Amino acid sequence: MSLPFYQKLHQHYDRSYRNRDLSTTMSQYQQEKKSSAIYTHGSTAYSSRSSAAHRQESAAFSQASAASYQHQASRASEFALSSAASHKAASAYDYGYSHGLTDSSLMLDYSSKLSPQTKRAKKSLLSGEEKENLPSDYMVPIFSGRQVHVSGITDTEEQRIKEAAAYIAQRNLLASEEGVTASKQSSVSKQSSVSKQSMSTLHQEEAFEKKSRKVAIREKADQLSLKKTLEETEAFHKKLNEDNLLHAPEFVIKPRSHTVWEKENVKLHCSVAGWPEPRLTWYKRECAINVQAHPGKYIIESRYGMHTLEINACDFEDTAQYRASAMNAKGELSAYASVVVKRYKGELDDTRFHSGASTLPPSFAVTPYGYASRFEIHFDDKFEVSFGREGETMSLGCSVVITPEIKHFQPEIQWYRNGVPVSPSKWVQTHWSGDRATLTFSHLNKEDEGLYTVRARMGEYYEQYSAYVFVRDADAEIEGAPASPLDVVCLDANKDYIIITWKQPAVDGGSPILGYFIDKCEVGTDTWSQCNDIPVKFARFPVTGLIEGRSYIFRVRAVNKVGIGLPSRVSEPVAALDPAEKARLKSRPSAPWTGQIIVTEEEPTEGVVPGPPTDLSVIEATQSYVVLSWKPPRQRGHEGILYFVEKCEAGTENWQRVNTELPVKSPRFALFDLAEGKSYRFRVRCSNSAGVGEPSEATEVTVVGDKLDIPKPPSNIIPSRNTDTSVVVTWEEPKDAKELVGYYIESSIVGSGKWEPCNNNPVKGTRFTCHGLKTGQSYIFRVRAVNAAGLSEYSQNSEAIEVKAAIAPPSPPCDITCLESFRDSMVLGWKQPDKTGGAEITGYYVNYREVIDGVPGRWREANIKAISDEAYKISNLKENMVYQFQVAAINIAGLGAPSAVSPSFKCEEWTIAVPGPPHSLKYSQVRKTSLVLQWKPPIHSGRTPVTGYFVDIKEASAREDRWRGLNQAALKHTYLKVQGLKEGESYVFRVRAINQAGVGKPSDLAGPVVAETRPGTKEVVVSVDDNGIISLNFECDQMAPSSEFTWSKDYVPTEDSPRLEVESKGNKTKMTFKDLGTEDLGIYSCDVTDTDGIASSYLIDEEELKRLLALSQEHKFPTVPVKSELAVEILEKGQVRFWMQAEKLSTNAKVNYIFNEKEIFEGPKYKMHIDRNTGIIEMFMEKLQDEDEGTYTFQVQDGRATGHSTLVLIGDVYKKLQKEAEFQRQEWIRKQGPHFAEYLSWEVTGECNVLLKCKVANIKKETSIVWYKDDREISVDEKHDFKDGICTLLITEFSKKDAGIYEVVLKDDRGKDKSRLKLVDEAFKELMTEVCKTIALSATDLKIQSTAEGIRLYSFVTYYVDDLKVNWSHNGTAIKYSDRVKSGVTGEQIWLQINEPTPNDKGKYVMELFDGKTGHQKMVDLSGQAYDEAFAEFQRLKQAAIAEKNRARVVGGLPDVVTIQEGKALNLTCIVWGDPTPEVSWLKNEKLLASDEHCNLKFEAGKTAYFTISGVRTSDSGRYGLVVKNKYGSEISDFTVSVFIPEEEARSVAEEPQKGNKKAK
Repeated sequence: MSLPFYQKLHQHYDRSYRNRDLSTTMSQYQQEKKSSAIYTHGSTAYSSRSSAAHRQESAAFSQASAASYQHQASRASEFALSSAASHKAASAYDYGYSHGLTDSSLMLDYSSKLSPQTKRAKKSLLSGEEKENLPSDYMVPIFSGRQVHVSGITDTEEQRIKEAAAYIAQRNLLASEEGVTASKQSSVSKQSSVSKQSMSTLHQEEAFEKKSRKVAIREKADQLSLKKTLEETEAFHKKLNEDNLLHAPEFVIKPRSHTVWEKENVKLHCSVAGWPEPRLTWYKRECAINVQAHPGKYIIESRYGMHTLEINACDFEDTAQYRASAMNAKGELSAYASVVVKRYKGELDDTRFHSGASTLPPSFAVTPYGYASRFEIHFDDKFEVSFGREGETMSLGCSVVITPEIKHFQPEIQWYRNGVPVSPSKWVQTHWSGDRATLTFSHLNKEDEGLYTVRARMGEYYEQYSAYVFVRDADAEIEGAPASPLDVVCLDANKDYIIITWKQPAVDGGSPILGYFIDKCEVGTDTWSQCNDIPVKFARFPVTGLIEGRSYIFRVRAVNKVGIGLPSRVSEPVAALDPAEKARLKSRPSAPWTGQIIVTEEEPTEGVVPGPPTDLSVIEATQSYVVLSWKPPRQRGHEGILYFVEKCEAGTENWQRVNTELPVKSPRFALFDLAEGKSYRFRVRCSNSAGVGEPSEATEVTVVGDKLDIPKPPSNIIPSRNTDTSVVVTWEEPKDAKELVGYYIESSIVGSGKWEPCNNNPVKGTRFTCHGLKTGQSYIFRVRAVNAAGLSEYSQNSEAIEVKAAIAPPSPPCDITCLESFRDSMVLGWKQPDKTGGAEITGYYVNYREVIDGVPGRWREANIKAISDEAYKISNLKENMVYQFQVAAINIAGLGAPSAVSPSFKCEEWTIAVPGPPHSLKYSQVRKTSLVLQWKPPIHSGRTPVTGYFVDIKEASAREDRWRGLNQAALKHTYLKVQGLKEGESYVFRVRAINQAGVGKPSDLAGPVVAETRPGTKEVVVSVDDNGIISLNFECDQMAPSSEFTWSKDYVPTEDSPRLEVESKGNKTKMTFKDLGTEDLGIYSCDVTDTDGIASSYLIDEEELKRLLALSQEHKFPTVPVKSELAVEILEKGQVRFWMQAEKLSTNAKVNYIFNEKEIFEGPKYKMHIDRNTGIIEMFMEKLQDEDEGTYTFQVQDGRATGHSTLVLIGDVYKKLQKEAEFQRQEWIRKQGPHFAEYLSWEVTGECNVLLKCKVANIKKETSIVWYKDDREISVDEKHDFKDGICTLLITEFSKKDAGIYEVVLKDDRGKDKSRLKLVDEAFKELMTEVCKTIALSATDLKIQSTAEGIRLYSFVTYYVDDLKVNWSHNGTAIKYSDRVKSGVTGEQIWLQINEPTPNDKGKYVMELFDGKTGHQKMVDLSGQAYDEAFAEFQRLKQAAIAEKNRARVVGGLPDVVTIQEGKALNLTCIVWGDPTPEVSWLKNEKLLASDEHCNLKFEAGKTAYFTISGVRTSDSGRYGLVVKNKYGSEISDFTVSVFIPEEEARSVAEEPQKGNKKAK
């Protein structure tokens, strides 16, 4: 099935192509249904009328329909004009109207515009003026999915046009039987006001409609045929298995670039396939387009797989690259299109740009890119030759400067690698910021190595810049393993196998590569499987065992005897399918591309046995495999066939089937497991369900082995100089080389024996530039050839070559000026060339010519012998004649190109009084903040000699009025060091000379020059050697082969100076002062010729002169530098150590030891030692005696250097040292037994206790410790075990009673040691101060407590001692104590009692605890709520105390138990108290007891109660209670009365009497 017509290539037009036909028949179908009825002209009328008549009729009709369709009138007239554009249009309408179709029946059921241009448009018959009025909107058509599969059945252009029109007409016609009549009646009623001619035309067309109904039956039959086709397509889609058809997006139609005028609309279209259905996003300059952010500017639509981006009212801002990004679960794919918006030259009416009006005259000319006819394109900040490593990131970039600059217009930036355009991918991305182009590698691979070119295009003009990128191998996971292969490509693919090819790596890891392993991975998974068990040596391999229709990616790993190297970059995905099957599938409708190829089988025809295959041949044979290829048989039936491959050894007829278990489906097959070196023949049979066919003809005898031989090594390796870091290597291709992939080049520094690869991606051709070499080193090179069979042997090594820049003729001089003029001669000056060609300029040649009336004559030579200066006097000229000049420079490479022709100068006598301009300005020693400017005096000095110079400066980009002077007073010399420059700024300079007459003309400009310190810049260094000789040294790493060092003093060459001596060797130079003195003061500079201004200077002023002379003196008469002078120290055993330290000592250093001017030597008394590594010199003495008092000196001699150091030990100094030595000796003796490492000391613990402690050492189990106070032993409860070496004595609540002298004694059989601590007088006071401080710090915050007497403020401490002074203050005033306000200490509580508080007692109270040195304060605020609450509680407690005090109570007198004999009298008396006098009552057995004759109860005087029973009876036994009560409370006092009978006395005695209780209320 052929492709639909809209999917084939479209031609895009805009209004700049006025000579092309922009209209086709399909433009008639763009009108909406309402306006489509106005087109009622039959095709006959169209074809018979002329173009002019047609335009008149269309214009008249447009006016008639304007009343009801005003907003579409202009569009209708345009399309009416365009409908007569060609005979093809008339033919299409003949077809439509012959079937009775009106324009309304030709409309699509959606509003998208169709293409106005078919694929092969015929020549238009319209005139040029008529073409200007044609519409230029170009829209790619949009069709539904079903239309895609139905259209495109026919092949010719006109048939496809008619097919589309007929289909639309039939669909609308069959939708409603009365649709045409109703539509027509409606259109007639709406046009009642049209002219008679128009009405007649409408009736005529209505007749056409009625006549067209006669063919309705045939049209319905066609519709049924179409419907059947659609149903078949739907059934085909239903057979697809979505789960197995997942595939990444694929662009069926990519967006195309457009060029439009300003204010026009443009549409970009694309069609995307993929499963799941991809989501498409539009980008402008890599930024996603947001429709909401630009309302009305962009319209994005997606219908039936066709995606549209419409840009309304285009302006220059819309000139950009647009990207359509399609993404689904399987991946992402992008397509790019550019939109260029053009502008008319001059001011034009805006209405000319409306899409509905095209009235520009054909002769209106405009350049495609604005006003400029040519652009100058420059690259700044360019990327250089770059080196990277696999896996790293890298970015290449440069700034693009375009002159003239056109606002809102950007150049087209293109990147190339080895001449092939670079497309954005997951490995590489491009970016254009508007002024800088960038190419970024997210993950470098060796495939990325190559020559990269950035090209900036502006219309027809472009410039480009190139530099090489080298990619080194990544570090191997296994040391010695080979590097990764590269360029893995799927060479051939079919159902049964895919042939993989790759390039061998340049680095084998140090041992030959044994072969390669190939890995595969199915797309959509991340599981890799190895395809071959035995490494293959040939760089091509067929991978079998694939699933038909699946997509795979591959990678390759190299292996040597050490191990397996890193894998290569993965290949692009490839499907296991025959190419013929792919082509057949493309011709039939299919689902969106999903990565799963749909394989269908044809209808089987039974009983047809396939014939033999034909054209069987061996297309590839290696030692690992053989590939066969054949053509399917002609006789095969309609069902699919399978193939069986057979083999036999040469000379036999013993045929064996190779693929018994796995039939072959494709007409190619790879055979493995063949014996290397043996000869075979092969044949193939076909089979299907009907049987197995006859075999094909056998192949010729094939020997198993590599047909492709490893190439021979290249020859004639010739290196040549290129730059100071690169060499060009050429070679000859090896003879009989086949299928060469490229070459690997290696380099080695002469004598090193180590070879390094110069490239990791094989290069084609026989020439390569090796970069990254070291300047000045000598290299040799060798080359290997590469093909699929392997790498050749190394070529012979090249001749050694030193890496230096190649030389070339110099560039032209510039800025020719006239320095002085006479009657018959002129003095010219010029600037030396910017590029010397890598060699010193040896001279200049000057040519001149006469200019008469503006017409120049022929050139003449001014000098035959080259002149060395940049100035020359040309004699024998004609007075008042005008001349022009040009200058050429020469070096050892030859004569350079001549300079540009100078301005015209007139030869005449100069009579001006002021001096001429200085000349030969040059700058050197350029640094980031300074440079040195030099010049030569003017040739013409004026009437009087030159007295000085003025130097001016300005920024290079500043205006002419921004010149400023650098010196106020005239300079006497011809140089100036310019200071205070701004780093990175570009400057220009000029110089003016002055004499008595005034200041002359300025010189030519020097510069521009950028203030920067270049990388690798070195300075002149001063040095003084061992003999005291002073020299200035300079080194340059950027010298050309012809470069020389030039020394100057005050910028005057010092070649003939008798005071200096210069020596240069290689890239180093040294200037030596023979006798440095005041006459040598000045600036010394060193310039390097044939370089880019490399120079440095050194100033020797008076201070520097003094420093250098002193340093020279030190070097002439050297001394041993001393780090530490002679000193003495006492060692542990009382030994005395004399020592000093020198800065450094050689192995030949010697020391003399002097005591009192006599040398002493090592012996029993003196021990000497010298440590030459550290420079320490020592002498040891066991002990000091009286005769050792005196002066000690160490004299050091180390080569020519000498030194000494003296120590005087006399008088008190010696006695103190002697005493210290004896003390240390005794201390050592003491420490031989148990001793105190730390003597007795004290500390105050956090609990305010005093801890006496000491640290002991050298103790053992039998060592005892005894504590004493005031010579009295202190008993200690626990015996100390000395486990931690600390002995302690804890004294709790330390006070004055603990003052005294404490002593602790250690002793055992080795001896004893003691330590004493005096805690008396000042020592005790100090300790008590610390105790008091700790107690004060332990004090809690002040609290408020209410009592019956008042308010108490209190704080607790750990414990209290009298030495801790307590002071209270109220509101900052010390409290005066009284009976109402009291202070005291109770236990650990420190309190302040305020009795009967009043409001005056409110405020802040501070308790200060003074420890003897420092006061520690605690504060509480007794005011506000705190006071109110405390006062209320005080009142409550006070009332409670009063109540308790005055409460009624029994004071005493009643017993608990009364035992009485029956008949006896009982008298009890008790005292009660209470205020007021309490009420008294009695109880018996908790019942009120009344007074009677038997029991008399009395209460007298308010305090005494009487209880009397005259004769006790047994009934009186019981529990009695006295109840006293007043208003403050009551109390009951109980007692028990027990009456007994005498005979029961014994029993009653045994009973336990009960105790009475008192209960208070």
